[in-house]
Amino acid sequence: MLTLAQRYDHSLRYARGKKVTHSPASTIHWSTENILFYEQYKDWLLQGGTCEYSVKTIYLPIAGHVLGLNLKPHQQLNLDSDLQKALDYVSAKGVSQDWMKACRNGLNLFKRYLRLTRGLGEEDKQTPFDASQNASDLACWLVTALTTYQHLMQRNWRTARIEQNIRRFWSGYLRMFRFFKINEISELKRKQIFAYIDHRLSTGHSPTGVNADLRYLHTFLLFLQDEGYNIPQTLLRIPSLKPPEPLPKYLTDEQVRKLRDEVERRVTSSKLESHRRTAILVKSAFYLLWQGGMRLGEVEELRLEDLELSQKRLVVRDGKGRVDRTVYLTETAIQALQAYLQVRGVGFSEHVFLFRNAPLKKDLIRDNLKYAGQAVGVKVYPHRLRHTCATQLLNAGCKVTSIQRFLGHKKLSTTMVYAKAHDQTVAHDFFSAMQKIERNLCNDVKVQEPDWMELVQKLEVPELGFEERLKVVKQLEEVLSRKRHEFALTVKK
Repeated sequence: MLTLAQRYDHSLRYARGKKVTHSPASTIHWSTENILFYEQYKDWLLQGGTCEYSVKTIYLPIAGHVLGLNLKPHQQLNLDSDLQKALDYVSAKGVSQDWMKACRNGLNLFKRYLRLTRGLGEEDKQTPFDASQNASDLACWLVTALTTYQHLMQRNWRTARIEQNIRRFWSGYLRMFRFFKINEISELKRKQIFAYIDHRLSTGHSPTGVNADLRYLHTFLLFLQDEGYNIPQTLLRIPSLKPPEPLPKYLTDEQVRKLRDEVERRVTSSKLESHRRTAILVKSAFYLLWQGGMRLGEVEELRLEDLELSQKRLVVRDGKGRVDRTVYLTETAIQALQAYLQVRGVGFSEHVFLFRNAPLKKDLIRDNLKYAGQAVGVKVYPHRLRHTCATQLLNAGCKVTSIQRFLGHKKLSTTMVYAKAHDQTVAHDFFSAMQKIERNLCNDVKVQEPDWMELVQKLEVPELGFEERLKVVKQLEEVLSRKRHEFALTVKK
């Protein structure tokens, strides 16, 4: 059986294609340290869930080209120029554009591994938001004020979402003030704000979204007022729109069962190891979202140190509103987590959930749940599972205050929304009351009731199930109770 180094030499010998001026050296010329590093890279890729075929055909060969074209210890490799040599070599062979793209992706993956092993951390590919460049069309005083206000607000933002929130912050304020087109705050009038409201509604935006813009504007105007700007009170009294009150969208018990069975099936039916690992990851996240009532961002940002499986719980740190809370775990959720931890692999991050050795991207769990739901005809997204958790707990008799703390709601009114959606206790009380009302109307409208002898005969049927037998006994008790009442009234007369 060929070693990894021998397989690279074999592929190098038979896959050169066109003549090139400079080819990678075989592993005979590599240092022992680089050969060991090459093997460690392969293990890292496979443990992270990368497809074995891609590892063999793309990721290992391009990494081998880097080491073969630069005969020096891997710690001394330049992350730009030395890696570019491998890409130039592949390009000189006259490969297709698709293959070049695949090799470029493989080179970026090897560069990431080199950075992590050197303790440099993940490369930040997102360019930080530059307010001076993106808001150059606004007045200088306004850009300065917004920048100061942003720094004040971001103290309350979750660390993992700061860059995302900065972009959302500027997106909203740039949209509004570009519409207003003012040079001084004194030029802002109520009619301009009302025109903005009409514009947003006419372009199909919801009243809820418009109200969010009005809140942002109101808080910023209050900030300007504290900074010494003269803000007319009329601008601070803009009425918000009357938004609809949509009920939380939850899944029924039958829909949950179908979705759960499909998530479980994908684990057992996966043929490739990489697919099976992803299915186990999604299954574990599914139980945290459904039975744990967690938000998607909380699942993605969960750390190994936050797991307390022996205590049947985990800790959500820096949740929405920068609040920590405890999430209790069922045995099913614990088993799903333990199964995932066995295939998690070694990563340079303490995140619980890793995909290809990196913390999860926001769409991986969302998309996999969506596909699982489509397979069984259930429309699902991560937050809908949180709604389902709250609704099911409420209907099972869990105290509303306990659900509030479990979900991390600041206000009880937020939790009570689930009671509006579907409260089985309310439904039970309603039907019980209606039965009494119909019974009280028996004197005016003759309600046909079953004969007590027929009920007794039905109880004598041996095939009658336990649940049905209880129903018949209850009916018999009601009939006999009414008979006794009628007899008592007759005797009194």
